[in-house]
Amino acid sequence: MSTTLSTEYDPVLIAILQRQLDHISLQMGMIMIRTARSPIFSQSHDFSCFLSNARGETVAQADGLPIHSGSGGFAVRAVLRDFADRIEPEDVFILSDPYAAGGNHLPDWTLIRPVFVDGELMGFCSNRAHQSDIGGGAAGTYNAKATEIFHEGIRLPVLKLIEKGQLRDDLWRMLLLNSRCPDLLEGDLGAMIGSTRIGAERLADIIAQHGVKKGNAYLEAVLDYGERRMRQAILELPNGTWEASDISDTDCFELVDIETRVKLIVDEDMITFDFTGTSPQIKGFKNSGIANTHSAVYCALSAFLDPAIPHNEGAYRCVKIIAPEGTVVNALPPAPMTMNTVYPAIDIMNACWGALAQADPDRACAGWGKSVFGISSGKKASGGVFVLYHWHGSSGGGAVKGRDGFPTSSHQMTLGGMFIPNVETYEQSYPIRVHRYEMRCDTGGAGQYRGGTGVDYVVDVLVGGEHLLRGEGARKQTGAGVNGGQWGAKGSIKAFDLATGEELACPPYGVEEVEPFHLVIEASAGGGWGHPHERDSEAVLRDVRDGVVSRHAALQTYGVEVSEDGKSVRSTEARRQASGIQPYVH
Repeated sequence: MSTTLSTEYDPVLIAILQRQLDHISLQMGMIMIRTARSPIFSQSHDFSCFLSNARGETVAQADGLPIHSGSGGFAVRAVLRDFADRIEPEDVFILSDPYAAGGNHLPDWTLIRPVFVDGELMGFCSNRAHQSDIGGGAAGTYNAKATEIFHEGIRLPVLKLIEKGQLRDDLWRMLLLNSRCPDLLEGDLGAMIGSTRIGAERLADIIAQHGVKKGNAYLEAVLDYGERRMRQAILELPNGTWEASDISDTDCFELVDIETRVKLIVDEDMITFDFTGTSPQIKGFKNSGIANTHSAVYCALSAFLDPAIPHNEGAYRCVKIIAPEGTVVNALPPAPMTMNTVYPAIDIMNACWGALAQADPDRACAGWGKSVFGISSGKKASGGVFVLYHWHGSSGGGAVKGRDGFPTSSHQMTLGGMFIPNVETYEQSYPIRVHRYEMRCDTGGAGQYRGGTGVDYVVDVLVGGEHLLRGEGARKQTGAGVNGGQWGAKGSIKAFDLATGEELACPPYGVEEVEPFHLVIEASAGGGWGHPHERDSEAVLRDVRDGVVSRHAALQTYGVEVSEDGKSVRSTEARRQASGIQPYVH
C-alpha cells in the first residue's frame, strides 16, 4: 500500500492530468453511444469506460455506471496474470467470467486494450458493456431459473480477441454463435473496439507529451492524490464500530430472508467493511462475486463522502473489505450470479449506507426503491430476436441532504448514470404500445428532502415470447427514509393476456412463456431525508402543482395547507410547533 503524498510533484499538473484522463473516458463513452447498435447502449448507456496504469490499477472512470467500473481493476489484473509476457501493441483482450477473469457478471463483456509508448507498456483502456444476449437458458440472459452459472450463458476467461492488430476470426464466430442477437452483438463489439482504440491513442498522446518516465510517475501521483483525499475524508468520521444490514425476502425460488450484514470500523484514516454474518450463498442468481462486492462497497462509500474525491483505485487503498467465502457477497462456483450487479449489489450498498449514516447522520443517503420491471423478448417481424428492457418501470431514488431523490432513475447502483430511453423511440424500436408513463402521486418518501417518485408504466407487448420477471420491490417498502424521513412506497406488477384479459402469473422471479400481453407496473419510490415538517413550504406547493404530492398529503404529512386554487400555502399549527429531528435508526 502506498502512502506517498506526491508532494514532489506539481499539484496543478496532477489535477490537469486527472481531468485529461477523465475526459478520455468521456470521449470513449461518446463514441460508444454514437456507434453501438443496441438500444441498451445507444439509448440506455449500460456500459462503462475506464483507464488503468501498467499494474492494472484504475486511474480514471468518469463515464458509465459505478457498479461496472469500480471493479475494473480486477479484470485488468486478470489480463496481466494470464498474459504476463504476451501483451503486445495492438492486442485487445475480452473477458467476462466472475470466477476466472475478474468480471462482474457474464453479460458484462470487458474489452481491454494495452497502451504502449516508446515500446513500454504504460496502461490499459477498457470498455465494460452489458450485451443484449449471451446465450444461456433465457433470452436476455437474466435466467431466473438458473441454479448454476452454466445456465447463464457463455463464460469468457481472459482471451485475445485481437492479436497484434489481427482479429481472431475463429473466436469472433464463436462469440456470435452463442448469442440470440448476433447482428446486435457484432455491431456492439465493433463499437467497443473502436472506443478503446480512440482511448488508447489519446492516453498514449498524453503520456508521450511528458515522456515515459515522467508520464508513468504522474500516473502514480494521480493514484497517490486519490489516496490522500480519501484518507482525509475518513479522518473526518469519528472512530468507532457500527453495524447494519439489508434483507432480501426471496432466493428466486421461495420466500426466505437473506441478510447482507456489515460491520463498519473506522480507525483514524482506515475504514473496514466486514461482512461476517452475511447469509450463505443461495440457490438463485442473486449471488455476488468478490469483484462485484468491492465495486458495490466503493459505490456506497463514494456516494456518501465528498464527490470531489477522485474515482481511482488509489482512493480505495485505505478501504479494507472482509467478505467470507461461501456467502452471498463472495459466492463460490458454480453459484449463479447474473443478477449480482443489481441484487445483492444494492443490498450491499444499503447495508453500508446504514452503517455510515450512524457514523455521520448528516450525510445519510436515503434508500432507493427496488425495481419491479422485467425483460421481454420475442421474434422480430424481420426475423431474429429482440430483447426489450422495460427501463421505464424504474424506481425512484433516495434523497440526500440538500436534494430530493431522482424520479424513475434506474437502479441504485447506477447512481443516475443509466438513462431512461425516450418512449416514442422505444415504440419504433420494439413491438410495443405505451399507454401510460407518468410519475405516481404520494409515493416518494416524505421528508425535508423528498424521495424520488415511482412511475405508472402501462404498456402492451404486441408479440408473444418470453417475459423475465424480477419483482424485488413489489411486496414491501424498500426505499428507506433517514433522519426522520419516511420510506418510499412499494411497487407492484400485473400482466394480462391481450386476447382474453386473463391475469397472468407474476412471481417475484421467473421466466414465463407469454402471448401478447398487457403490462401494468407501479414502480417503487425512494426514501426521504429529514422530517417532513422541515420541508420548505414552497417546495411542497410545487410538488402539489406538479401532481407528485396530493393536497391531502401536503396537509397531513407535511403540515402545509394548500389553497384550492393551488396558489398559496399556510403552515398548520402542528408544523409550527414541530421541533427536532429523530436520530437515524436503521
